[in-house]
Amino acid sequence: MDEQDPKEDLVEPVFRNGTVTIVGILLAFSLGFITHWAANPIPWQTYHLIAVVPILVGIALQMRALAILLDIKSLQRIIHDRASRIFIAGLIFTASGVGMAILLDFFDIAAKSALPGV
Repeated sequence: MDEQDPKEDLVEPVFRNGTVTIVGILLAFSLGFITHWAANPIPWQTYHLIAVVPILVGIALQMRALAILLDIKSLQRIIHDRASRIFIAGLIFTASGVGMAILLDFFDIAAKSALPGV
């Protein structure tokens, strides 16, 4: 019979702790970005939702991944891997939203500087 060693399906606690640290740090950067962008002196417009929605979805996914990783059950490889996938999806959403926010601000500033007398 094909028996697996139960230890083989577990993630090392040190590795999980490192993952929790990385997720926490990147989540803090994501929250910091949205906070900084909200305080931006450029007035918000409806089209900024193109950037805000993916950032907020990404932050929510990162928070979900952190919540999963903080549970002791995340020492099981299958749960740890699921949390990692959720976190990567959150990073992709957040990075896409940040990229859109930068482009929107750039085009907004460029359009205002192209106007005469502004």
